[in-house]
Amino acid sequence: MNILFLGTSAGVPTKARNVSGVALRESKGKGWYLIDCGEGTQHQVLHTKLSFHSLKAILITHVHGDHCYGLPGILASAAMGGREEPLTIVAPAGIKAWLEATCEVTQLCLPFAVDFIASDELPSVEFENMAVATFRLSHRVASYAYGFTERKIDAALDIEKLAQKGIPRGPLWGQLKQGFDVEFAGERLKSHDYLIFKNKPRKVVIAGDNDRPELLVDACEDAQVLVHEATYTEEMAQKAGDVGHSYAKLVAAFAETVQLPNLVLTHFSPRYQPSPHASPSIEDIRAEAQSVYSGSLYLAQDFGEYTLDKSGHFSEVAGE
Repeated sequence: MNILFLGTSAGVPTKARNVSGVALRESKGKGWYLIDCGEGTQHQVLHTKLSFHSLKAILITHVHGDHCYGLPGILASAAMGGREEPLTIVAPAGIKAWLEATCEVTQLCLPFAVDFIASDELPSVEFENMAVATFRLSHRVASYAYGFTERKIDAALDIEKLAQKGIPRGPLWGQLKQGFDVEFAGERLKSHDYLIFKNKPRKVVIAGDNDRPELLVDACEDAQVLVHEATYTEEMAQKAGDVGHSYAKLVAAFAETVQLPNLVLTHFSPRYQPSPHASPSIEDIRAEAQSVYSGSLYLAQDFGEYTLDKSGHFSEVAGE
């Protein structure tokens, strides 16, 4: 499972950072999910190996433009690229109304079906290899986090338990190992009960804008990674007032409280300069977070990629 950042700036792009966009890849060579798509996201995708043909779903955290203005362009590019497979969009209801109006006014006719799911209803959506849960956040508008948990993980059959149940070797064993529930002797047998898992399912939580990280307690249960905005440092957040955003120390303190092993901060105010000698610097955000968090901390950059392996180890992918 890989996380590739397509945009890490808050509000407006900078020369080094585009606005919000995150790609989550199931595994090498398979499908991917796009979480938020600010203006210019389709252009960012051109600098990667991602293809809109293998895109499983687009999930938008909230209606602010730096998280969604790239959506019509992405759909148009996918259409012109020959996509025909249906595409799932999980987003606040307002996105659907805006997209329908845009398609009508600009005469954008898509050759593939769009399956729209309203995140306002806090849906749980299952894809072939991924289960996605929705969690409500706190922002100036309705905002959500999405928890991605892999569905198919390496497992061995519990042969002793199968023998005790009297289940004969054969097709039923194969179906149970592949994750399918089966009928046997008038009883419904759940696959999960007859498997021995080598590792825990990998789980990543990617949050939208949010000024109350504690709302993610349930979302972060069993998660190995949280991606969360840290728009400001505490000092600048106090100057900005009530704008519905988190600052580095607030997010990091939450991650420490729930003993989250890996925290990736993103969505940085363009005020923060890349140089550690500038003021304010992006390194101010790092230092503030590290002062209260003992886990592995990462500050996302555009095109920065991270991998979460089957054992749950999280690390940055070296640039090619």
